[in-house]
Amino acid sequence: MDVFNRYAPFIQDYIYRSGWQTLRAVQNAAGDAIFGTEDNVLLTASTASGKTEAAFFPILTLLEENPSASVGVLYIAPLKALINDQFGRLNELCEEQGIPVYRWHGDVPQTQKRRLLRHPAGILQITPESLESLMINKHMEIPSLFGDLRFIVIDEIHSLLRGDRGWQTFCLIERLCRTAGCSPRRVGLSATIGNPEEAGRFLAAGSGRGTVIPKFDGGRDVWRLSMEHFFNTAPQAGEGETLLAGLPEPEAPTDKAPKAADPGVGYIFEHTRGKKCLVFTNSREECETVCQQLRQYCEANREPDRFLIHHGNLSASYRESAEEEMKDDDSLFSVCATATLELGIDIGRLERAFQIDAPFTVSGFLQRMGRTGRRGSPSEMWFVMREDHPEPRAMLPDYLPWRMIQGIALVQLYIEERFVEPPRTERLPYSLLYHQTMSTLASCGEMTPAELASRVLPLNCFRRITQDDFRALLRHLLEIDHISRTENGGLIVGLAGERVVNNYKFYAVFQENLEYTVRAGSEELGTIVKPPPAGDKIAIAGRVWVVDEVDHKKRTVYCTLVKGNIPAYFGDVAGDIHTRILERMRAVLEEETQYPYLMRHAVCRLAEAREVYQRSGMAEKPLISLGGKMWALFPWLGSYAFLALERFLKIRCGRRLGLKGLNPARPYSLQFTMQVGEAEFYRILAEEAEQDFDPMELVYPKEVPVFEKYDEFVPEALIRKGFALGVLDIEGMKRRVLSWRAAD
Repeated sequence: MDVFNRYAPFIQDYIYRSGWQTLRAVQNAAGDAIFGTEDNVLLTASTASGKTEAAFFPILTLLEENPSASVGVLYIAPLKALINDQFGRLNELCEEQGIPVYRWHGDVPQTQKRRLLRHPAGILQITPESLESLMINKHMEIPSLFGDLRFIVIDEIHSLLRGDRGWQTFCLIERLCRTAGCSPRRVGLSATIGNPEEAGRFLAAGSGRGTVIPKFDGGRDVWRLSMEHFFNTAPQAGEGETLLAGLPEPEAPTDKAPKAADPGVGYIFEHTRGKKCLVFTNSREECETVCQQLRQYCEANREPDRFLIHHGNLSASYRESAEEEMKDDDSLFSVCATATLELGIDIGRLERAFQIDAPFTVSGFLQRMGRTGRRGSPSEMWFVMREDHPEPRAMLPDYLPWRMIQGIALVQLYIEERFVEPPRTERLPYSLLYHQTMSTLASCGEMTPAELASRVLPLNCFRRITQDDFRALLRHLLEIDHISRTENGGLIVGLAGERVVNNYKFYAVFQENLEYTVRAGSEELGTIVKPPPAGDKIAIAGRVWVVDEVDHKKRTVYCTLVKGNIPAYFGDVAGDIHTRILERMRAVLEEETQYPYLMRHAVCRLAEAREVYQRSGMAEKPLISLGGKMWALFPWLGSYAFLALERFLKIRCGRRLGLKGLNPARPYSLQFTMQVGEAEFYRILAEEAEQDFDPMELVYPKEVPVFEKYDEFVPEALIRKGFALGVLDIEGMKRRVLSWRAAD
């Protein structure tokens, strides 16, 4: 098919005006799939490859040829900032043809939303949370808004494949289509899909269509990659050793270090000078700390502050200021960020990205790498791995640089296998079941239990949930007054349930902490959890503030800027590391490969780690004696299989092993004392693993393992079941345990 000539004339004109000489491979492939089939389409191509245009050029052509009587395209994106960014691009494309583009999220004025409700047409851009709000609060408008919906475009779909937020999105899509009586095609866009076939099934679930995954030559990835290691105090790895011979000397630092300087942060400070960069961290706390330290380097060197900050707890004004600065190609500011800048917001041409320590996932690494290398330049990332020197009496696990090894494993898995984490489809989402049950009742009004079940249980993400489970949930919700029974025997939202559903935070299914707004005079800085008393200090927006007053009724902290350096706290963040990453980490320690991106100190630190690995006996077996009755176990399992092993050891095997003092360093190692020997350990574990035990046995007797946002409203029996059968990777754990006996 000649895709360009198939495009509508206004699309062809746009391409001419943009100065494009030819269509990109992804645009030709997407055109063939969208024009040539009636299926869903999953487009996977590198960041900045033109995926958005690849999808919208044929979609808008079809809409222009056969205009929709309602909103024609629903565009769902995980971030408001991404919607705002794409809004300008789509508006420019659609304006001359008179195709309206609307946004619907919390920052959009009501006048624009009313305009859409009066004249539904064109493209609507929305987040999952705003779509939830629309389904509840504008339920009667859904048929007129979407009755002739032709396409649903889901951007950054990889971010929705491994948690409740993604399943919520697809529940909403199914509910919307059923309510509006439409059958749109779905188009998923992502730069980082690990198992396209499985992701394609996820995209298509409940749609009644198959998924086409176009194959095309996207060109060769060119990376500039480096990884350096720093101990937080001198000496650095390999200093003064002959191992360093022949390695390039690091650039002599020109900066003056502030007191209590972090050499890794000093390295970043030096190599961001005169450049526009992103500095990625794995948590908001670390983001604040690093930004504070970089600004202290500026002060110590009498340089103007050249660092900004961007994370989810900052006020919109701080985040948007950083985004606008990044779009300026002449800017020499660098931004310290978390995953909030990981997704596809256009932030102009960056010279390089820094990553402090290893991200949890290959997907995260690729997304962050993809922030750079736009407009013809190679992608460039500098890893900065930091570590404390082991204490003099430290145990074996403390002698390995886990985060550096993890970083190498992430890179090698993608280079060698193109591995990216697959969707998580095996969970039992009882928290989401509560949420969608309450949302359905809030939007539809009174219905019988059978009617409610017929609306909720057929949603694809609840396919593993039984009618008995749903009845147990409804009985519990009646008991706690989240739903009530009417005189007619129907169900409605109860008084306690109204307090939950009527709160704007109900629209989101991701976990939130109780947050306090932080203000300095008239300026809103952002939010924190667990505010300290007046007189104490807090860290936010990359600076330190003294608390003047805490208003617990208004949940507001009033503060004043001061100098200093303290840690921030925004709530716990869990990491989900796949077993393939741990297995590749072991291979990193076993092989002799010299990775070309490792810098001077990293080469030496890896050599030291490999020597520890070989001398300790870890190369031959997973269980290592630490002396006496103390042992260390290195299972090389991902987060959920590791968690299953931890409980299996304690609950199923603990008595037979004489196990005490189990101390996990998740998901890398476990330390414990036991009364049996090595051979007996492997034998006992294998015998227990071969038994067909109930997964519920790995839940402690009175434990209620709350993982998700609405677990607190779910019957305890279902929470326990969801944890045992949907969170713990018991089969993965069993396979590993039985492999030890086979190798013994």
